[in-house]
Formats: sequence, C-alpha cells, structure tokens
Amino acid sequence: MTKRVGVIGGGQLARMMIAPASELGLEIRVLAEQDGMSAKLAATQIGDYTDLATVREFVKDVDVVTFDHEHVPQEVLRALVADGVEVHPGPDALQYAQDKLVMRAKLAEAGAPQPDWAGVATRDELQAFLDDHGGRAVVKTPRGGYDGKGVRVIGSAEEADDWFAAFEGERILVEELVDFRRELAQQVARRKSGEMVVYPVVESVQKDGVCAEVFAPAPGASERAIEVAAQIGTQIAESLGVTGMLAVELFETSDERLLVNELAMRPHNSGHWTQDGAVTSQFEQHLRAVCDLPLGATDTLRDAACMINILGGPEGADIDERFGVAMQAHPTAKIHTYGKASRPGRKVGHINVAGDDLDDAVYTARAAAAFFA
Repeated sequence: MTKRVGVIGGGQLARMMIAPASELGLEIRVLAEQDGMSAKLAATQIGDYTDLATVREFVKDVDVVTFDHEHVPQEVLRALVADGVEVHPGPDALQYAQDKLVMRAKLAEAGAPQPDWAGVATRDELQAFLDDHGGRAVVKTPRGGYDGKGVRVIGSAEEADDWFAAFEGERILVEELVDFRRELAQQVARRKSGEMVVYPVVESVQKDGVCAEVFAPAPGASERAIEVAAQIGTQIAESLGVTGMLAVELFETSDERLLVNELAMRPHNSGHWTQDGAVTSQFEQHLRAVCDLPLGATDTLRDAACMINILGGPEGADIDERFGVAMQAHPTAKIHTYGKASRPGRKVGHINVAGDDLDDAVYTARAAAAFFA
C-alpha cells in the first residue's frame, strides 16, 4: 500500500523530498504557509501550521506526518499524537530542537559534550556568567533562531537588555565563547524500529551566521574525531528518540575535542551534498526513516564532495538566466534551485560537486557559485 506522507512547511527542504518520495513509491502532500512557496508542486493545502484545526484538516488523509522546519507548536503536535496521527519526529523528540534551553539540559543529562552554559533571566545573572568566562560569551534566544538569527556575541550584560525586555520573565541562553578550530556536522538517520545509520562527518563554513560551504568528508579529520562524532550523533539520536534525520552541529577545538553546538531534526543544510555525493540522499533517507522503511547506504560516491549555498544576489536578479549560464560553464556541477526570487543573503539554491580531489571539487563549485554573486 502506498504511504501518504504529509510534510508541514512548504520550504526548500519539502521541495527536495518530492523527487525521492516519487522514486520510493510514496505519495507526498505539503501544507504550505502561502502560495508560491518552494514546495508548491506538492502543496495540497495552504494554511497556518500553528492552527490546530488547519493542521487537523491537512493530516486527515495522510499516513505519517513530518516537517520542513521545527516551528510547529508543541500543543499542536501533542494534539495530533492524541488523535492517533503518526508524527515523526514526535513532540517528545522535537522539543529539543525547538527550545535550546531544553536541549542543553537534556544533553547534560545524557552526558553529551557541550560548552558551558546557563539560563539567565536578569542582567546580573548574565554578568556573573560573563565574569566567570573571560568577559565574553554567546547569548541565544531559546526559540525561533536560525541562520544566525537570535544569536549574539556580547562583552557586557547590557547588550542583551532588549532580549530581557522582549522575553520578560523568561530565561535566555548564555554559552561560553568556544575557541574552536572549525565547525563540523554529523548526520544520523534513525527509524522507528531503532535502526540507525551515520553519514561521514563533514566540515561546514559559516558566513554571517549562514552555512555557506560544506566539505565532505571533513578534510583531515582524524580517525578518533570521526569515531567520536559518530558516537555523539548516535547517542543523541537514541537518547532523544529521534525518528528521521538528525543533524548534530559540532565545534572542533584545537585539541580535537568535539562539543555539541545545535541540533536539527530534519534534513539539514550540512547534508545537501548527499544528493550528488552519497548512495542515499538525506531527503530519501528521511522519508525511509519516517515511513519505517529499511535505511539506505551512506557511502560516498566519490572521494570528496563540496556544497556551496547560493545566497541570493541583487534584488530581483534573473536567477533562471544565471542558472543556465552556470550550468553551461560548469557541466560537472549539480545546481539545485529552490524556486525563490533573488534577494541579497537569501538561500535560493545550492551547488554540489563530487570528485576524486576535494580541491578540484571546491574550485568548480566556487566558480559556478560566482555566477550568482
């Protein structure tokens, strides 16, 4: 029997599930926030994902529900579960990707390595943390932040006064400012039966808080780092009960310690390279996992792969024309478009290049990406 998968959220992650769903014999339906979103090809309903009645209407004809993002309210998720709807990842797991304070407390309970942190509700509490950590720290809004939003590096408690006012009576997250060598990401897939697979750990490069480039596998990673990253990822997936794709963002310090930065329970930017560089893409793997199908192999197809995000360009630029020119100039580059209008800093697509030499792959991917600058 064909499974009907309902995806809440109409962004590019939902869009990139459409093709593998068809290949797996699955029927995919999307609840999009508005007309014309990236996943419009599969959008069967337009509506507010925070409204329970809207979501109930959407899920009544699907077999399993999953997500393009982590922002569906807990009360909506738990009502669906109470209705008998199969939701993956479920609310008990998804809460740790929705609230960074809840995540930090759970990771501490699970013994996962992470930066020093605290939940603070006043300027005095924040200043005390700063005084104990060299006078500088990172503050984060517990909910809603992504792509660099809701994150600040501060040197005095007064720099967070606006957040204390906005979140009056609630705590914000403060973390030590980690002196890291680079950022890594470990992806794990886990299905309901408990089967898990891991992808090669990758290096990610951020630009203005947004993932700009990913190198797979992480160049120069020691066997120990590879082993520890996989252990951290599988431990977290198991202890949190994740079903689907889990991305664990990591800091690698100069002495090769790995510290957990953040979590995402869905396909993730750090895994886009898998579309053209791995036996099973993260999008196919996520669908397999949430439908409790056997998981696919995670082996790389070539020795190395590079992913570069296309971060918009001039307002209103003709993206379609640029795609054509870039494809003609670099036929080995796989260029993926999200169907979005150009805007400076906006993710409108990405480029994957796989090959036998990482430097060559990076050169080609950057050259193709230059057409969109």
